[in-house]
Amino acid sequence: MEVFYLLISTIVGLCVGLAAGIWLTKRRTVDMVDSIKEVDRLKKDAQVEAERLIKEARIQGQEQTFQLKKEAEKEIKEWKLELHNQEVRLQQKEQQVNRKYELVDHKEIEVLEKGKTLQQLEHSLKEKGEEIKELVYEQRNQLEKISGMSVQEAKNCLLETLEAEVRQDASKLIKKIETETSDTAEKRSKEIISLAIARYAGEYIAERTVSVVHLPSDEMKGRIIGREGRNIRAIEAVTGIDLIIDDTPEAVLLSGFNPVRREVARIALERLVADGRIHPARVEEVVKKVEKEIDNTIRETGEQAAFDIGAYGIHPELIKLLGKLRFRTSYAQNVLQHSIEVAFLCGIMASELGVNVKKAKRAGLLHDIGKAVDHEVEGPHAIIGADLAKKYGESQEIVHSIAAHHEDVKPNTVMAVLVQAADALSGARPGARREMLESYVRRLEDLENIAKSFTGVQKSYAIQAGREIRIVVLSDKVSDTETPLLCREVAKKIESELSYPGQIKVTVIRETRAVEYAK
Repeated sequence: MEVFYLLISTIVGLCVGLAAGIWLTKRRTVDMVDSIKEVDRLKKDAQVEAERLIKEARIQGQEQTFQLKKEAEKEIKEWKLELHNQEVRLQQKEQQVNRKYELVDHKEIEVLEKGKTLQQLEHSLKEKGEEIKELVYEQRNQLEKISGMSVQEAKNCLLETLEAEVRQDASKLIKKIETETSDTAEKRSKEIISLAIARYAGEYIAERTVSVVHLPSDEMKGRIIGREGRNIRAIEAVTGIDLIIDDTPEAVLLSGFNPVRREVARIALERLVADGRIHPARVEEVVKKVEKEIDNTIRETGEQAAFDIGAYGIHPELIKLLGKLRFRTSYAQNVLQHSIEVAFLCGIMASELGVNVKKAKRAGLLHDIGKAVDHEVEGPHAIIGADLAKKYGESQEIVHSIAAHHEDVKPNTVMAVLVQAADALSGARPGARREMLESYVRRLEDLENIAKSFTGVQKSYAIQAGREIRIVVLSDKVSDTETPLLCREVAKKIESELSYPGQIKVTVIRETRAVEYAK
């Protein structure tokens, strides 16, 4: 029975398997047919798309071809136009060249015609030249017989005569130029004073532009310099003054032209040394405090000077400039003290002459105000001071007195002459200014020796403390026309060989004396 059931099961399984195989076979056949249909459909779609793309490509190619053709035609037209223009220009040039050739041919004909004439003229000129040479030779022989001199002797005589005439003409020309340039005398005086200021600085600059700060020990120098020099750089940058740290024991030098800044640097450095704390931030702080204190001191000093003189209503800026003069010296004479002395002297002389005493004192006090800024502004301090006084509301009379106290401007008022005289008195009184006696005497001797080195000088005298030299010349060796030339040559030699403050006036004196005795 089991075998039966097994046989039935096997048959049933075979039938089911056969049925499944038939179904799968049919299914595969259907799928294959569908796949073939799908492939045919895709192939047709691809062919359609390819035809569409080919048509679009053809259309684009036609458009690009048309555009290129259009551009090519445009370029061809431009080339044709340019060629046409060049052809026209070439034709014009060819016409010009033809005209020039015609002119050249015409000129050649003229030259050939004139050449014959020139040859004839040249031949006649040669003949005349030979005749002239013979005449000159005969005249030279006759002149030598008449004069009793050879050609060389005559040349030497003529050269000596011409030299004397040229020197006279040069002297006359120099005198004429000096007369014509009297209007430019102010400019020339400014140049002379500028040179004098430069030389004057050379005499006292090493002493009057340096301040000394004493240190408790040499160890402090290292602290002032700081790590990699940062402290000393900070001090120099803030104050504008150079610090010189050398082998000088327990001392530091401060060098600078501005006396106020140098004083600020000196006080600030002394306070930093006393405090012991030295670093860039502290340096800046101390310098600012000292600058404020110096400003107050300058203002108070100027106010005190004006109060002592009795000059009221002076502009605050002029008061500050007066205070700055406290830190300025001239030949070791304090300029502020010198200005006060000049003011008092002006007042005394004005009272004797009946001139306004207050104005005279005011002019004397302000006469050197330009020295407060002459290291910052170019020009003579008298002109600078006059400009400042005019700027800050001083009267024209006082402005003129300031400008004329060194004759940068010709003095034309009594007050200007008073200021000039008082300034000379204050500077020339014994002990007011310091100058070595030996150097002073040597300068006077050099001045006189320079004058005596010229031919025709009889005597020379240095007067007014070396500010003027008077030269007496021999009248038979130096003429009146040669006197200005000699004066100029002496002045130029003094400028080139001597170093002196201010300016030196050169005066040449020539006189002719006739003496006869009545018997």
